[in-house]
Amino acid sequence: MDDETTEPCDLGAGAALHLGLGARATPLPDFGWDADALAAYDECFSADGDEGRLVVMMESSESWPTWERHPAGEEVVVLVSGRMDLVQLVGDEERRVELRPGVAVVNPKNVWHTADVHQPGTALFITPGRGTENRPR
Repeated sequence: MDDETTEPCDLGAGAALHLGLGARATPLPDFGWDADALAAYDECFSADGDEGRLVVMMESSESWPTWERHPAGEEVVVLVSGRMDLVQLVGDEERRVELRPGVAVVNPKNVWHTADVHQPGTALFITPGRGTENRPR
């Protein structure tokens, strides 16, 4: 066992983790969602390419106003609390996946997805953040 220790990373308070090449996990205690913070994140972890993953927990009290997709790879969504339907656009068809606490679903690479929130809650996302695209719902 390694003598190196790390401080806790409070995902519920807005922190994030980056999972990178070499099975590396980097805590990001003050992660931001503004354009400058995302650009800095991309630059800092650019060597991980499409294999890098961002781990975040987000609360949702309302249905999402946008669609998103991830060209760099698949995203894992795990519902921690609440109840929601994850909606994936597969071809011209909407596929609804009912999520309850503990249920995980994979958003395939390049598949547009959104969520309808039925009961406010929190989800854990393991996402290839690089190149994520959004569009209005």
